[in-house]
Amino acid sequence: MPLSKPALARLLRLHDKKHREAAGLFVVEGGKVIGELLAAGLPLLEIYATAEWLKEAGASLPRTAPEVVTVTPGEMRRASHYPTPAGVLAVGRIVRQALGPGELDHGLTLALDGVQDPGNVGTLLRIADWFAFDRVLLSPDCADLFSQKVINASMGSFARVRVCMAPLAAALAGTRAPVFGCELAGEDVQALPPPRDAIVVIGSEGRGLSPEVAACVTRRITIPRYGRAESLNAAVAGGIICAQFRRSGQTPA
Repeated sequence: MPLSKPALARLLRLHDKKHREAAGLFVVEGGKVIGELLAAGLPLLEIYATAEWLKEAGASLPRTAPEVVTVTPGEMRRASHYPTPAGVLAVGRIVRQALGPGELDHGLTLALDGVQDPGNVGTLLRIADWFAFDRVLLSPDCADLFSQKVINASMGSFARVRVCMAPLAAALAGTRAPVFGCELAGEDVQALPPPRDAIVVIGSEGRGLSPEVAACVTRRITIPRYGRAESLNAAVAGGIICAQFRRSGQTPA
């Protein structure tokens, strides 16, 4: 049975953050990322796929996958977020996690202050997952966690990492864990002993740390520059710093 016009329109509206929030739903496209999310235990609500994709890759879906609705290539083109559709897309429910009282005092937190590129936000989720950070904290002006670009860039880490959203300055105020802010004029991160409890703040791609968050920083760190590049990509910088925080005295999984 072909998808109705209202059903197609509903999938298309999930491109837009306003409609995602109103519906409480997000959409993600691509067999690999959908498989990763299901394998990580994320309960997806709906899956739509072309008959060709099901024939070639349908067996790769885990048993936890919901029943697949078969659509025509034309319907997939109209519902897809991409110029070249992947052949399969899924819908999930938006669930937001609240930051607990005193939670930031313990463990390692990666905090993103206005990181607006969705590819960077998704990659930083994967980095936090790789280095087993306890949580990622997003400021409200970061790229939308439930946008398809963030989810695709994070792969299964979207479902594995604890992610909370909160105004950073208010969340950081009064925390007992040291707050490390990434700035060009900071201390060499390679010279610091890895802390057991810490908050690492990565600023936005264009302006760095916001003044309100910078005022909460207790220690400024930097990655030494040996060449002439003006700056590092936010996700690259986050990866290097997270690696330094895990470099000794910690046993890999």
